[in-house]
Amino acid sequence: MDRLSAVDVSFLYMETPSTPMHVGGVCVLEPPAGEAFDYDRLVELITQRIGLVPRYRQKVRTVPGRLANPVWVDDEDFDVTYHVRRSALPKPGTREQLKELVARLQSRPLDRSRPLWEIYLVEGLEGGPGGGPRVGIITKTHHAMVDGVSAVDIGTVLLDLEPTPREVPEDDWQPRKEPDFIHLVAGAVIDLVTRPTAALDTARAAVTDVRATASRVGSVAGGVLSQAKLMARPAPETPLNVTIGEQRRFGTADTELEDYKRVRKAHGGTVNDVVLATVSGALRTWMLTRGEKVRPTTVVRAMVPVSVRADAEKGELGNRVSSYFVDLPVGEGSAVMRLHQVSFAMRGHKESGSAVGAEALVQLTGFAPPTIHALGARTASVMTRRLFNLVVTNVPGPQFPLYAAGARMLAMYPVVPLAKNQAVSVGLTSYDGGVFYGLNADRDAMPDVDVLAACIEESLAELVGSTR
Repeated sequence: MDRLSAVDVSFLYMETPSTPMHVGGVCVLEPPAGEAFDYDRLVELITQRIGLVPRYRQKVRTVPGRLANPVWVDDEDFDVTYHVRRSALPKPGTREQLKELVARLQSRPLDRSRPLWEIYLVEGLEGGPGGGPRVGIITKTHHAMVDGVSAVDIGTVLLDLEPTPREVPEDDWQPRKEPDFIHLVAGAVIDLVTRPTAALDTARAAVTDVRATASRVGSVAGGVLSQAKLMARPAPETPLNVTIGEQRRFGTADTELEDYKRVRKAHGGTVNDVVLATVSGALRTWMLTRGEKVRPTTVVRAMVPVSVRADAEKGELGNRVSSYFVDLPVGEGSAVMRLHQVSFAMRGHKESGSAVGAEALVQLTGFAPPTIHALGARTASVMTRRLFNLVVTNVPGPQFPLYAAGARMLAMYPVVPLAKNQAVSVGLTSYDGGVFYGLNADRDAMPDVDVLAACIEESLAELVGSTR
């Protein structure tokens, strides 16, 4: 039995009907001329390769009395056709229709009694310039299983480097018997006895092992202090922070990686700095279209997660993410000055090591008894409105084409879950020369999510124009 870490289980505890904690993605595929990519083909492909990601055939079991964090156990009744589903768009199968379907599917929480993922094959997408048929693949995977970088790596289940599918080892998986009440309790007790950090997961152990507790707190004390300073400067009030419901909208923006590199070469900084400056400009224009007051000092605070997974660990699943809090200068009228201000802020974070501060609260959740941990995670979700206004994730992908059963992937758009009281999250993935944005938004709060998506493309064009 693998036990969920404090970070991973927090995503389960934070989940509410209005804040499902699954990450997702939307891929657009173009099959070879004269060939079809249908449901049976997708089921066969996943059945052949699911052994590469064993977690996809495991479900979460809670421990009686919450003596310890939940565990992953094999699903003895695993049914791949439950998880691989089929949908189709009515003619003409436009991008707008696809986005509406994505929004509706991503609004629904995953079934916790089964492995925490779903994949949908979407047929009926309109063709490209050549008129050939296209298909979409929509994925949903609970955040307890993967972080952003892992989600890209898991794509190896479906994707190949060449049109001809690669060979994979034969899968002879047999599920292990699900542990009963006694084994779950016994495992929790053993962990409490043998692991000092697990001992700290109970209130009594936290009292009796003061020295270990003090040592662990000391290691992140600087980070907690950083958070205290940040909370003394709460995130500004913006139209991005409202009470949200259960339904979503989804927006997309397509840009070219070469444009970001051109801006970086002309003005300095990093590609990620250019991304954040682009988002800053987009938010500025979007707020102006809404008639919001935008002063020279107006900022929007973004949480920017950064994976801290080492290369050797990329085969493992789980969440190891540090984060920066960045005040995006939406009040600055000059695109170049916005970039310089973002670059300065990001450079300051890296030099001060304050990224530790953003993950310090997550580290400390490992101290709490699981019952209190659940309440703490929910409290943290409530606090997000005070700490930051939106999440911006940037996950680099491969800069060469990938294929699924011979069909070439043309685009990939991430779907990042919303935190409580946050109306939109911005995710982007670079792939094969493109940078693809996915905007997951509350349906009622963001009827103009497509306006924000268009503003992203316009903001980047403004930066590119400054290089001429």
